[in-house]
Amino acid sequence: MKELFDSVSNDCSKLVTKSYSTSFSLAVNMLSAEIRKDIYNIYGFVRFADEIVDTFHDYDKEQLMIHFERDYYLSKEQGISLNPILNSFQQTVSKFKIPDDMVQAFLKSMKADLFKTEYKTKAEYDEYIYGSADVVGLMCLKVFVNGNEEMYETLKDAAMRLGSAFQKVNFLRDLKDDYEVLNRSYFPNINLGELNAASKQLIIDEIEADFEYAYKHGILKLPIEAKFGVYMAYRYYRRLLQKLKAVPSEKIMDTRIRISDPMKINLLARSYVKYKLNII
Repeated sequence: MKELFDSVSNDCSKLVTKSYSTSFSLAVNMLSAEIRKDIYNIYGFVRFADEIVDTFHDYDKEQLMIHFERDYYLSKEQGISLNPILNSFQQTVSKFKIPDDMVQAFLKSMKADLFKTEYKTKAEYDEYIYGSADVVGLMCLKVFVNGNEEMYETLKDAAMRLGSAFQKVNFLRDLKDDYEVLNRSYFPNINLGELNAASKQLIIDEIEADFEYAYKHGILKLPIEAKFGVYMAYRYYRRLLQKLKAVPSEKIMDTRIRISDPMKINLLARSYVKYKLNII
């Protein structure tokens, strides 16, 4: 039965999420049960594309990405794919009418990682952030609002700013791997080889502005089904940023910041109390 195959496909996307990101999985688990599946499906697609360009060094990444994109569009056309990640993602795209320009923008940024190593202008940087992060926030927002276009229009700028903040925190946390292993430099006009306190502070100020806007104009106004899960992800990334702020700029390349499992549970408990008391 097709229903069984679809169920298995959804389970695969959930497994990918839990295997690759315990923190994101924790946040998704705080969403309403009715929308978790589709957020897992979005993450599975995004994660696989990211893995192609970031980790499959012994393989022809360009060909893998070409096949991945081709197979996605075949799945969209036919309504099925034997790749369970693509099968589950195309269902979510169809169900919530996720525009193809979002998928294309995401794939464009992923394909840029195959050959582009430096972003020299803010325009280039903004375009990459839009495709790699902002549109992922917009895809999730499509699920959260479930067809309410008025709400989507109200919240879309905040969803993009939150996606940007998450991505920039990841950039700052992963500077060593991006710069030394993947030979990438995302932040324009900043010499990562000689990162100083002033340059680091500029990055942090930009991230904090994104977080503040996303919280005031987005998270507080989300539907009840999504609010706590997104707030949990927000709290996790704010905590990561706090830890990154405490690392001297000259040592940030040599430090891998993470949130311990006990701290994640602590964040969850404190966030839940604030949520239940309606003080977020």
